[in-house]
Amino acid sequence: MIFTAARSYPWVLATLAGLATVGLLEWAGAQPVAQLIASVFALAVAAWTAVGMVRDLLRGHWGVDVLAVTAIVATVVVGEYLAALVVCLMLTGGEALEDYAAGRARKDLSTLLDRAPQQAHRLNPDGTSQDIALGEVRPGDRLLIRPAEVVPVDGTLAAGPGGAEISADFDESSLTGESLPVTRISGEEVLSGALNGQQAVELVANSTAEDSQYARILALVQEAAASQAPMVRLADRYAVPFTAIAYLIGAVAWWSSGDPVRFAEVLVVATPCPLLIAAPVAFMGGMSRAAKNGVIVKSGGIIEALGSVRTAAFDKTGTLTYGRPELLQVRPEPGIGGEEMLRLAASAEQYSVHVLAESIRTAAVDRGLDLISAADAREEATNGVTATLAGRRVIVGKHGYVRAHTTGLTQTDLRPGQSAVYVGVDGRFAGTLILSDQLRGNAAATLAELDRLGVKHRMMLTGDAEATAGHIAAQAGITEVDAELLPEDKVRLIREARPGPVMMVGDGVNDVPVLAVADVGVAMGARGSTAASESADVVILTDDISRAAVAVSVGQRTLQVARQSIWTGIVLSLVLMITAAFGVIPAIVGALFQEVVDVVAIVNSLRAMRPGRREIQDFQALADPAIGPAGTPCPR
Repeated sequence: MIFTAARSYPWVLATLAGLATVGLLEWAGAQPVAQLIASVFALAVAAWTAVGMVRDLLRGHWGVDVLAVTAIVATVVVGEYLAALVVCLMLTGGEALEDYAAGRARKDLSTLLDRAPQQAHRLNPDGTSQDIALGEVRPGDRLLIRPAEVVPVDGTLAAGPGGAEISADFDESSLTGESLPVTRISGEEVLSGALNGQQAVELVANSTAEDSQYARILALVQEAAASQAPMVRLADRYAVPFTAIAYLIGAVAWWSSGDPVRFAEVLVVATPCPLLIAAPVAFMGGMSRAAKNGVIVKSGGIIEALGSVRTAAFDKTGTLTYGRPELLQVRPEPGIGGEEMLRLAASAEQYSVHVLAESIRTAAVDRGLDLISAADAREEATNGVTATLAGRRVIVGKHGYVRAHTTGLTQTDLRPGQSAVYVGVDGRFAGTLILSDQLRGNAAATLAELDRLGVKHRMMLTGDAEATAGHIAAQAGITEVDAELLPEDKVRLIREARPGPVMMVGDGVNDVPVLAVADVGVAMGARGSTAASESADVVILTDDISRAAVAVSVGQRTLQVARQSIWTGIVLSLVLMITAAFGVIPAIVGALFQEVVDVVAIVNSLRAMRPGRREIQDFQALADPAIGPAGTPCPR
């Protein structure tokens, strides 16, 4: 452990060794030698720090290390060499202290990475098991999951001997934030990353390791954990005025007393660790707390934007609604049967990624219809798909899109909440498919919580029909609705939205551009598009819209704690500076006091890992009753 510390923090150990050596020399009466050694070492630390400071200045970042460098030089010049060494310890030890505090704050992010499985137990036809590398798992492989093991890939819980139904408990807290075990029965999907309970079970792999949910989560967590300098922008706002005030107080103390020691004493207590350390620790704590609640924030800088969000925009299908529309009615035109029209439409929709396409395909398969492979197919995002099926040209999509390619199309009558998909065959209008999607059970509560958090401007941006969008928006409590939009329209409206920062919540491929341009892009990652998750700043791991409000709440709490940590350090430093200006605090005592200030500010910053008094104490209170607290469908 000592050797590890020596490699990681050589300047800290060198400073401690210097203090010990100087102390022994002082005790032995060799004060001149002690002063020489301390002064040379302190000036070396100042020079090392100054080099890094100059590099930061060249990159355009004004830091507050200049105060520490000036304090070291000033204390050496006036003969306060012991105080110079204590300032060196504070400066060099700040990194170690930050790493320790950040390690605590990063705990929940690290837990996800540490528990990642490296191998799987594949069952052979003869019933024996074989340990294989995780990358060798293929869909269809039968895997053994032993008690207390992490599920390595997404899969389906296999039935027991003779096809008997079995049930098993899994801990999905690392994926969803739900603390209670979730019971799965044979035939249900089990996500990778879940922790198996007390019985061995068998799982049929549905995907490879790299395509599984846990692999996507780990990639996001690694990106979040690698985020550097999360509070640079906020800390920089205070650096210049704090530095100027410290120099001013020191100069006035020197001028009024005529004693240069006063200048050194003031700068010793003005050292800037609260600005450099406490705030980044708070932000890492906020990211960790968000991860514990099923929300991955990709970088510390996004926390600041989340905490300041004033406008929230939502996609409709799959975001505010469940994204699982049901086919209610088939309305064929004369000359084509209903089942034939549905079969052709579902066959074309095989080549679409839209959520309505999945519902149409499912409805056709459930009715026993055989789908046709296309000779060619092309999808126009958010509008529809065109395909050649057994020599017939089929077009499926929105009213305007189908009308532009067919003749005889008429607008169908819809009830509130219904959507229509229009179908054309060989250039003629063939009929409509009527579907309906329901508002999420906790969408209205989520919007109300955002209002309570100060996000007063809320919008719906959707490519769906205006009547359907208006009906869903009224149920959710949204008054500003923009419907029948193309992806570029959404981008324009987000750029024009005021007041900022603006948060956009979406889930599909068509949301990728708008998630990228929003101040904070939030992707529904449980069932949404991988591209959406990659372009977003925040990824919700569960199929639960309330996590968007959770993200804002955690962001506000974290930003509040970070600012408190900065101001706590600044105020305490100002009190010490003014006191030192009157010669009350010797330099060595002031340096020790400043260490106390650093610890107070850092301990305060760790409060970002706990909820505040104005927050909902249990975020599960916002969970959707139809989905369940873990973001998974409740059994019927």
